[in-house]
Amino acid sequence: MTEHRQLRYAAPPGAATLLLVRHGESAPFREDEPPPLLGGASDPELDPVGVEQADRVAARLGSEEIAAIYVTPLRRTAQTAAPLASRLGLEPRVEPDLREVFLGEWEGGLYRKHVREQHPIALRLRREGRWDVIPGAERSEAFAGRVRAGIARIAAAHADERVVVVVHGGVIGQALALATGGRPLAFAWADNGSISELVVLDEHWTVRSYNDTAHL
Repeated sequence: MTEHRQLRYAAPPGAATLLLVRHGESAPFREDEPPPLLGGASDPELDPVGVEQADRVAARLGSEEIAAIYVTPLRRTAQTAAPLASRLGLEPRVEPDLREVFLGEWEGGLYRKHVREQHPIALRLRREGRWDVIPGAERSEAFAGRVRAGIARIAAAHADERVVVVVHGGVIGQALALATGGRPLAFAWADNGSISELVVLDEHWTVRSYNDTAHL
C-alpha cells in the first residue's frame, strides 16, 4: 500500500522568503530632548537594550543562508542590521517604501507619550485600527500602498531566496494585514528584535510566523 505522509512546508518555486525583523528598542523619548528627525520622521538611535537585541538577532540568523539584507532610511534599522551584516559579509540595501508610518503631529516621540497616557486619540486609534486618526498622519491607504510596493519589489528581486528585512512595527503589521486580509493594526505590535516570516510569490503572500522572540 502506498503511503502519503504529511510533509513539512516548502515555499513554492519562485517565491521569496522574507524574514521581517523589527528593529531593536530605540532610545527613550525625553520631553526636554526630542529625537532627531529625518524628513519629518523620528530617527532615534538604538538604546543599549536594542544593541543587545541586534546582537541576538545576528546570533539567531547568522548561520542561515541569507541572500540579502534590507533596511529603511531610518537609522535604527541600519543599526539593528549591522551585526548580522558583518557576520554574513553583506552590505544592507535601503528600501525607502518600508519606512515607518508617518505619525504627523505625533512624530518626535509624542506618540509614545500619548499612548502611555491613554490620550483620547490613542484610544480611538486602537478602536478604529487606523493610524490616520492622528492629526497630520499618513493616510492608511497610502501607507498600505507603499508597504505593498516595497515588499513586492524585494520579493521580485529574490525568487527562491531568503532575505532579511529590518523594518518597523507598523510596517510588519501592515504587511501581515495585507497577506491575511486582516485589520490593518491586528499585527502592528511585534516586539523589538522579533522575527516574522512572510513568503511572497506575486500576489500570493503567506504568513509563516509572527513575533518569534525565542532568541531574545
